Amino acid sequence: MSNRIGVVGAGIAGLATAIGLQRRGHDVTVVEQRTDTSSGAGISIWPNALAALDRLGLGDEVRAAGGRITAGAARWYDGSWLRRPAAERMVRALGEPLVVVQRSVLRDILADALAAGSLHYGLAATDVTMVGDGVALQLSDDTVSTFDAVVGADGIHSVLARHLNGPLRRRYVGYTAWRGIATYALDPDLAGETMGPGIETGHVPMGPDLTYWFATERVPEGQRAPEGELAYLQAKFAHWCEPIPSMLAATAPADVLRDDLYDRGPARHWARGPIVLVGDAAHPMRPHLGQGGCQGLEDAAILAEFVDQAPDLPTAFARFVAFRRPRVAPLVRESAWFGKVVNARPGFLSAAASRATGLIPETLLMRHLATIAAGSAFVLPAAGAPR
Repeated sequence: MSNRIGVVGAGIAGLATAIGLQRRGHDVTVVEQRTDTSSGAGISIWPNALAALDRLGLGDEVRAAGGRITAGAARWYDGSWLRRPAAERMVRALGEPLVVVQRSVLRDILADALAAGSLHYGLAATDVTMVGDGVALQLSDDTVSTFDAVVGADGIHSVLARHLNGPLRRRYVGYTAWRGIATYALDPDLAGETMGPGIETGHVPMGPDLTYWFATERVPEGQRAPEGELAYLQAKFAHWCEPIPSMLAATAPADVLRDDLYDRGPARHWARGPIVLVGDAAHPMRPHLGQGGCQGLEDAAILAEFVDQAPDLPTAFARFVAFRRPRVAPLVRESAWFGKVVNARPGFLSAAASRATGLIPETLLMRHLATIAAGSAFVLPAAGAPR
């Protein structure tokens, strides 16, 4: 039976969820508060998320759109190796390379896969009301839309999450993040991370001539560099090993984004009746494992499976939550722990912990990484099992 389903939020999780539901015959409308569709930075799509995209019919298109990482290295800021992995180690451990794609490119691939007329920018959900067996959304244009069910994919500040849980406290995690895209051909052997005391940087290829990079540093909330963010970073990293200085020199000031990082505990309630949460609305995650968007893609593919098989939408949503919590909860905890370690103060504590990661045996590290991000880590409900 076709249902009319509203999706609040057109980020990665929202768009992918809408695709999964539409391709199973449901009438889906997506509303998104933002109107800015600028290029943004990059995003890592690990093999678990590529497997989810395969389920949505878009995996190969995303693979073709970005750069690939087959090894992944870690160095100290003086150029010494913390981990110099063997070639193709990612492929052996995870089943295929990690793909890095510009967020705007991924967004366009997802948006283009939706039925024409189903995506509406500049519309926010301002209130939620239960109406009989359905849900009424009050929208920012003073209209009300009624649906058989609503998916909250509206991020860490989710209106739907607050409707299900009451107030949800957001907190500054203590460090800020810069992200940018350089017109720079990165040596594949250097793709990965370069670390220093209390500072983390990452740099990965996003195609043959582009490099996506990020950096984090513990600073007070709300700061901005008077001389400009790029100039600040160039001074901060002037004496670091390559590729950091050259990569920053090949970045346009306008292509540098700075965002203080905020956290919020996972929502206690992900679903109630005909309302369900996906992505950051349900389980916000710090960026250190590269799994925030990837878990949103897993949510999307798996939710569509449950909706396809369950006798009604509330049952599908409840089964989705029971299935997904055990997968997501440890990833949220591990990502938060890693962020605390690499941004610890005083700096010598962070330095000691970061350098100690190089002592972890490669086989153990890759085995653990496979449980998080291998293609086989994306698991659908077993055929014939209660869904």
